[in-house]
Order: sequence, then C-alpha cells, then structure tokens
Amino acid sequence: MQPLKLVFAGTPDFALPCLRTVLSGPDALLAVYTQPDRPAGRGRQLAPSPVKQLALAHGIEVRQPASLRDADAQAALRALQPDLMIVVAYGLLLPQAVLDIPRFGCWNVHASLLPRWRGAAPIQRAIEAGDIESGVCLMQMEKGLDTGPVLLSLATPIAPDETGGSLHDRLAALGAEVLGDGLKLLRAGLRPAPRPQPSDGATYARKLEKSEALLDLTRPATELANRVRAFHPWPVAELEFEGERLRVHAASALDVPHAQPPGTELAATREGLDLACGDGALRLRVVQRAGGRPLPVGDFLNARRARAR
Repeated sequence: MQPLKLVFAGTPDFALPCLRTVLSGPDALLAVYTQPDRPAGRGRQLAPSPVKQLALAHGIEVRQPASLRDADAQAALRALQPDLMIVVAYGLLLPQAVLDIPRFGCWNVHASLLPRWRGAAPIQRAIEAGDIESGVCLMQMEKGLDTGPVLLSLATPIAPDETGGSLHDRLAALGAEVLGDGLKLLRAGLRPAPRPQPSDGATYARKLEKSEALLDLTRPATELANRVRAFHPWPVAELEFEGERLRVHAASALDVPHAQPPGTELAATREGLDLACGDGALRLRVVQRAGGRPLPVGDFLNARRARAR
C-alpha cells in the first residue's frame, strides 16, 4: 500500500509521542487539529497546546476549530480527503459526520484497557481505584464515548508506588507503540481486526476536579494513599493539619489498629507523620505548606519544632 494520508487530532503532552510516531513515519500528515489556545501561567496569556507547538516546529498546518460540529469545519476536513484520522486526547467530541470522512474512519489511542475506564481521566481513576494493571487501546471510534471496537492493545502493571504522572508518561509511550503497530498493518493492507468491547466490566473515568483534592481522614488509609498517588502531579492531595492546609505529595497506608479519632497524630518520625484514618493510618512522607516547597516529612517536622520554640 502507498503511504497513508493522515490527519492528527490531539492537544496535551500525552499526545506528543503519538504525533512524533506519525511525523517520523512514511505517511503524509496533511494537518493537525488541536484545541484553541487557552490562557496559561500567571499572566493568563494565550498559550498554544503542546501538540500545536510540535506540529508548527515541523511545518505542519495546524487547525483549531472551536467545534467540529460546524459545517464549514467539516467541509475543510473533507477537502483533505484523508485515509485516516488519528485522535489522541483531543478534548472535542467528533460527530458522526466527522467519523465518516476518512476512508478508514478515525482511530483513538485511549489510556486504559477498555471497557474499563472510558472517559476523561482513565489514568488517575485506575490508580485511585487500586487497579494493579492498566494499558492502552487503539480503538476504532464510533459515536459513543469510548465504546468503539478495540483494534490493538498493550497492557502494563501498575506499580505500588505509581503516580498519575509516572503512569501518564509510560502509557503515552505505549500509546505511540500501539499506534505505530496499527499503522504498519494498515500500510500493508492488513486492517487490524476490530474486537467489540464486552458489555461487562465497563467503568467511567470522570474528569478530575480540584475539589476532589481534599482528603477525608474518616476514609480508609488505603483509599487515601491511592488518591495521593493518583492526584500527583495534579491536582495534588491536600488535608487539614493543625489549622493549616497541607499539600501531600507522597504518602503510604499503614495497617495499624487504633481507637483514635480521624486526624489524630499517632506518630511523628523521620520516616513519616502518621495520622489516624477511619481504618488504619496515613503516613505522610512528603508535604508542602502554603507558599512553601515540597519537603520530606523529617524536614517539615524539624521546621515545626523550630516554630514551636
């Protein structure tokens, strides 16, 4: 088969390894779609997405429609006559009219083992739920939310100390790998066989909200430790301690019996600050005071003692 005519749609850092795979291959990348520039930083100046920056650096046309439901936007895409549209964390819904434009439809690289964790935040929700495995799927897109048949997939274990950030980076790399495999097959005239998602086991990964960051110490320690890992590096878990809000960058769950009210300080050593939970204890290992920087808990406790003098 001749090199493919591709369109790429993506926005954040997660999409960059997949875009690099396309850029380094033999196919013709006709255009890159990404979300409109958004305010960022302290000055709230409009900033281009990571995908836009990479595309422009390679001289690729960038398109930023506010919606793909617009007839003019659809006509502009149709005029490219693409063989395939690749979608990776684009952030905009694709109506059926768009899905029907490319000759081979639209492929999506999704950061979970579907049907588990359809939706916006599959990486963080997997860690939060205590999953021991994640992965990526190359999916043939259809109108439903992440409901299309799976073409290829790769699985990876979730380590006990895995964070949202570390799993994000590993799955981004796996996504590029599974996309590259799919494109090789398609160029050879071997369309990956679609496997319909089973109806059992479907879960929805709702979008992360800043309001979720506050830890409720009446909950089990294991649940809270998972949330600390899942919410790092964003939005970063927080809790109330001695009248101030602490950001918790690293913590672990201790299976220790106690009869203390949630939030009670059980121990304070260089190994950690242990707080009573509804079940077990949460050991804080790296914390950050408002306006400060993240500190190992031993340094935090030393500063606490100095303030108490």
